[in-house]
Amino acid sequence: MSLHIGDTAPDFTVDTTSGPITLHEWAKGSWVFFFSHPADFTPVCTTEMGMTAKLADEFEKRNVKPLGLSTDTVEEHRAWISDVDETQGVSLQFPIVADPDLTIARSYDMIHPDESETAAVRSVFIIDPDMKIRLIMTYPMSVGRNFDEILRVIDSLQLGDRARIATPANWMPGGEVIIPPSIGDKEARELFPQGFTTLKPYLRTTRVE
Repeated sequence: MSLHIGDTAPDFTVDTTSGPITLHEWAKGSWVFFFSHPADFTPVCTTEMGMTAKLADEFEKRNVKPLGLSTDTVEEHRAWISDVDETQGVSLQFPIVADPDLTIARSYDMIHPDESETAAVRSVFIIDPDMKIRLIMTYPMSVGRNFDEILRVIDSLQLGDRARIATPANWMPGGEVIIPPSIGDKEARELFPQGFTTLKPYLRTTRVE
């Protein structure tokens, strides 16, 4: 069965490059950026692992824990990390899940048979501290992820939770946001004392910190 936004992220206990973890316990109180790769020692994956390591401070300040997965063993992952560190100029510290029997990849619908029967596509799951799936993205094997977009989505989700807003197309932090139609004008004036602009009764914009 496919996972959907709003579902509880399936829990699992698994060996990783940082030792055994149980997802829900390991992530407790944090957001999770859970992302899969087709295989170790592959070029696009190497750059993505490197970028995740380079953005360690950005993830940390957002209270996000990265967690990688590919359908290889811990021993293969550790050997590959040496290549990632060497070629990408990083020191990769986040855990990479070992999933050689595809159990986790299948439970998260990361195996797309027309792409490969054994290698995971490039899936992204953003999971909140309540272990609810908040975003799902899937890239083909040949396309590396846009990490600016991953951070942008996390910023949008976290701001939305904090301020009860939605974000418009191409929103960037600091830009105007949208007041959801479920919030009436009276409540909006209480929630957003800085004021808002009504373009249509269903389209009101404001700015929040």
